[in-house]
Amino acid sequence: MQDRLRVAVATPLSEELCGLIERLEPRIDLVRDQELLPPVRYPADHAGDPSFVRTQEQQERFEKMVDTAEALYGIPDERPAALHRVVEANPGLRWVHTMAAGGGAQVKAAELSAEQLERITFTTSAGVHAAPLTEFALLGLLAGAKNIPRLLADKAEHEWPPRWQMGQLREQTVLVVGLGGIGREVARVLAALGTRVIGTSRRGEPVDGVAELVHPDDLAAVVPGVDGIVVTLPGTSATEKLVGAEVLGAVRPGTTLVNVGRGTVIDEDALVSALGDGRIGFAALDVFAAEPLDPASPLWDLPNVLISPHTATLTAAEERRIAELFADNAGRLLDGRPLRNVVSTVEFY
Repeated sequence: MQDRLRVAVATPLSEELCGLIERLEPRIDLVRDQELLPPVRYPADHAGDPSFVRTQEQQERFEKMVDTAEALYGIPDERPAALHRVVEANPGLRWVHTMAAGGGAQVKAAELSAEQLERITFTTSAGVHAAPLTEFALLGLLAGAKNIPRLLADKAEHEWPPRWQMGQLREQTVLVVGLGGIGREVARVLAALGTRVIGTSRRGEPVDGVAELVHPDDLAAVVPGVDGIVVTLPGTSATEKLVGAEVLGAVRPGTTLVNVGRGTVIDEDALVSALGDGRIGFAALDVFAAEPLDPASPLWDLPNVLISPHTATLTAAEERRIAELFADNAGRLLDGRPLRNVVSTVEFY
């Protein structure tokens, strides 16, 4: 336990939300200088305007600010290399909070030593994004169930076809791949709609709304019995291309696939193949293996794909929710209690 915590704001944060953090946890000394932070282009623009450049004098002031803090609100400039620099320069740094739910990937990319990873606690904003990503998952599942590509094609041709049966989520089974904060919320909402939910779990702990738990290694055996798949997993070495050719080759024809986790979890080449032959009838993708998505990617031209530029989490409330989470964790740190959303320095999620 300690009396005060010196925190440097290392990512764009409005004075209004700075004040909110200070009110929620008065024991924080929140150090910031808005002149040293890039202007934002839209709500929750944590990297800020890429054209922003500090003068040498401003950069020295910024580095002095973060190098003398015990905790950082955000990774400096959202760059792993900048995180590496400040960790090397600041032996008193104890805690870094990342803006992303998958902030562990940035920590891994910073290439810190074992001693540094042991000394500093890293936390993420996991859970903050659960509600908007659940809505995007529902959008994708409903679009697949109602065959939006067919409706749009008929509209483009001014064609009024014979009536045909649409799918109903309440009559479907959906596999949620990953039951963290996002996956649990997806499962809860789907179950409330009457959907039968299967979820992946390595530990087998019961989850509200999930009728059946399966091990991630058993996906290929499970997918023939589902109508939709929602991927919510972070990008780690253990999850890379988990949904690959074997899994996509085993799905029931016409299956809907939604990805609100990380693009690396799905083998995009295998997905293009599955979309082309109808095994995946519709895909709603908010994330991709490489972003921005290559203009040459075949995903752009497939009529049964919805592409979202990693924007499904973006809401006006995101910044406030992250600030509230940070203030709560600061209180926990000061009181000697466990922090929420601690990054595993083995799996980096």
